[in-house]
Amino acid sequence: MQMISTPDAPKAIGPYSQAVLVNGVLFTAGQIALDPASMELVPGGIAEQTERVFKNLEAVLSAAGLTFHHVVKTTVFLQDMAEFAAMNEVYARVFGDHRPARSTVAAAALPRNARVEIDLVAAK
Repeated sequence: MQMISTPDAPKAIGPYSQAVLVNGVLFTAGQIALDPASMELVPGGIAEQTERVFKNLEAVLSAAGLTFHHVVKTTVFLQDMAEFAAMNEVYARVFGDHRPARSTVAAAALPRNARVEIDLVAAK
């Protein structure tokens, strides 16, 4: 198991890794909309937070030598399912024609009162 870490994504705020690579498969920790420089949530609503989450995930993927085209599964946690459409607009723009499997669930609360958290699985 290889630990993946990059300063271009928020450092872990608990006893876990940003991601682990096992037999060519990358498992990321959930990312919220923390700016890696300040470790504060980005201002704005669900769209801005989703954009930041994907920037964080892109940095972790890049540290493992991967891109969004390697993603096979995502899990999206939303604080409010009423924000699904706005999150999904950003999500669709990031993935384009690539369509990994996805689960989306409502979460009563997320770390730092974030609106969205996303983790993913990618394969080399």
